[in-house]
Amino acid sequence: MAAPGENLRINPDRLWDSLMEMAKIGPGIAGGNNRQTVTDEDGAGRHLFKRWCEAAGLEVGVDQMGTMFARREGTDPEALPVYVGSHLDTQPTGGKFDGVLGVLGGLEVIRSLNDLGIRTKHPIVVTNWTNEEGARFAPAMMASAVFAGIITQDYAYGRTDAKGKRFGDELERIGWRGEEPVGARKMKAFFELHIEQGPILEDEDIDIGVVTHGQGLKWLQVTLTGREAHTGSTPMPKRRNAGLGMARVIELVHEVAMDYQPEAVGAVGHMEAYPNSRNIIAGKTVFTVDIRSPDKAVLDEMDMRVRHGVELICEALDIEFEIEQVGHFDPVTFDAGCVKAIRDAAERLGYSHRNIVSGAGHDACWINRVAPTAMVMCPCVDGLSHNEAEDITKEWAGAGCDVLFHAVVETAEIVA
Repeated sequence: MAAPGENLRINPDRLWDSLMEMAKIGPGIAGGNNRQTVTDEDGAGRHLFKRWCEAAGLEVGVDQMGTMFARREGTDPEALPVYVGSHLDTQPTGGKFDGVLGVLGGLEVIRSLNDLGIRTKHPIVVTNWTNEEGARFAPAMMASAVFAGIITQDYAYGRTDAKGKRFGDELERIGWRGEEPVGARKMKAFFELHIEQGPILEDEDIDIGVVTHGQGLKWLQVTLTGREAHTGSTPMPKRRNAGLGMARVIELVHEVAMDYQPEAVGAVGHMEAYPNSRNIIAGKTVFTVDIRSPDKAVLDEMDMRVRHGVELICEALDIEFEIEQVGHFDPVTFDAGCVKAIRDAAERLGYSHRNIVSGAGHDACWINRVAPTAMVMCPCVDGLSHNEAEDITKEWAGAGCDVLFHAVVETAEIVA
């Protein structure tokens, strides 16, 4: 495979301007973004991305999950395309860069190829996967999961948000349900650029994370049912307090994760209490346990311990429980050839780099099941993500996209 020369770089100013322009759509309340999947704001972001892709000479297709594919033809139209991308949807209080950097970085690869007049043998396709975040509709990475055959399209369409709205109906409503069958596309490789969402690269002053593995994940939605009662007049021994049960499970999850250090993590993020009144003991709580490990055996053991612990807690408090697994993927080992292309690109460009395990789930984790896949990471300030204060520098974004550019173009093969 031909490799581009060391002098070939993307345009970091143009990439940064695109990131800032996209951030104007679905602004948050504290400097970030609220562009949740299949909302009107998501639809507006898609339209902007499509306009930019068409201006760059790309043909945009959309599948039945709403995933967007913007294709630059290669000199051999029969050659398998190289895919690159991430997602444009955000958390309710998300940042400007999580996911978006990977999509617009892919677009910048195309724009730079156009500027330099470079043709590749293999087509290159920039991708915006639908509902990576899973904030409005669980599970996360939903469209890529359907693409990889992990879940069915009917299951995805039937998922509901907090207001009872169905994913399939909302996708149709915003006008982004395509006709293309999901998963019909074949890939030579898939590359995803992403912010680290952790502190390692910044703490060690390293430019590039070469992602070799991804942590496995389980989301367990726990419902505890006790009995609503007056907070002032109900004797302590008579209480069936679902709020206390939730508190003890939160502590349990922390203890379990600490037993598998240094790589395992666990927390409870989503929490609801009913009736959520100051002077009523909670009769019901619903919350999600998030546990992760790069070791499948450890992940399964953590799952078992959490479930057993919930049972013991509820027995002691005389409350009932239900546990539903609403998200899961096994630990991921990314393709050795794609990982090497990223590492070689970082070395060729003179960027400091290190191997890293992704602590978060990404569309690449599912696509790795059906095509050779790897990820590039750049630092983020204080390792902060899923927060409106999420931040990166133009230099970090440019370095990550430079590496992405070289890895993608090397894999797509420059035509002399």
